[in-house]
Amino acid sequence: MEVRHDWTVEEVQALFDKPFMDLVFEAQQVHRQYHDPNKVQVSTLLSIKTGACPEDCKYCPQSAHYRTDVDRERLLEVERVLDAAQKAKTSGATRFCMGAAWKNPKERDMPYLLDMVRGVKSMGLETCMTLGMITGDQANELAEAGLDYYNHNLDTSPEFYGNIITTRTYQDRLDTLSHVREAGMKICSGGIIGMGESSRDRAGLLVELANLPTHPESVPINMLVKVKGTPLESVDDVDPFDFVRIIAVARIIMPNSAVRLSAGREDMNEQMQALCFMAGANSVFYGCKLLTTPNPGEDKDMQLFAKLGINRQEQAAKPDEVQAQELLGQVAQRVAARPTKDDLFYDASV
Repeated sequence: MEVRHDWTVEEVQALFDKPFMDLVFEAQQVHRQYHDPNKVQVSTLLSIKTGACPEDCKYCPQSAHYRTDVDRERLLEVERVLDAAQKAKTSGATRFCMGAAWKNPKERDMPYLLDMVRGVKSMGLETCMTLGMITGDQANELAEAGLDYYNHNLDTSPEFYGNIITTRTYQDRLDTLSHVREAGMKICSGGIIGMGESSRDRAGLLVELANLPTHPESVPINMLVKVKGTPLESVDDVDPFDFVRIIAVARIIMPNSAVRLSAGREDMNEQMQALCFMAGANSVFYGCKLLTTPNPGEDKDMQLFAKLGINRQEQAAKPDEVQAQELLGQVAQRVAARPTKDDLFYDASV
């Protein structure tokens, strides 16, 4: 399949309108052409600065504009971040993402952020940050420190965007993605489904992502987690088949990208997640909590992966009792590495 950067909304809408089975079958064919169909990349997210964000994103419990149960916290100490990263690595994550509820980072914060990147990188983990808008100079500093990915979601289509956010423009988001790419980092950018947008808005979001000069290496697709106190707390639920459709279309039009199941997985049963993997999802956020909203625990994900044959490691045949002892050791490691109540995981929908 040809990799394109000239999709139209009409073409993408036509994909959405296909019979469900035909769409998923096409997406699975594309997926197998570009990826290992039984491999899923695992990332963990940590909130390094929580709450009191000046942005007015209507989905976000961290916005200072709304009354939610999220407490405001200062930037975490570097040592706490590195400790959480080590726990994430022990639990099986290969990428550690750090998120701050900011409109943009201040220069006084940059030395601490750079130390976090260097420390996590030294553990052998891939690094990712989401800090709001960044300048070209800040992007270069982060890249020099070893940051692999920068996350900055477009959230929705340009046409629907003003219904959700007024404190920064769509062009602001695109400019940040340009700074990231020019600094040589990889882009993690996707959107949120279930904010009251139309099917055409979903197509418009994917067109914006697919028509970037280079497709984002990672495309997180979030299903809105409705939080009391935010303006979107009472919107209608997303139909599961509609969610699977957007995964499938993202896979077809961005064949090289990792398509990530992000916020909202706690409300997806195993069958829905399996359909998402069949439709081309090949990345998840791993960890028991995404800040104020629940996320499937590591053990639950391991059980689902085992049922689906995902991430099964090839290994030499061993006596059953030896293999059993090794598995018990792995479980004990994961239990010891579980986040404590002081570890705050970042909401992927932000």
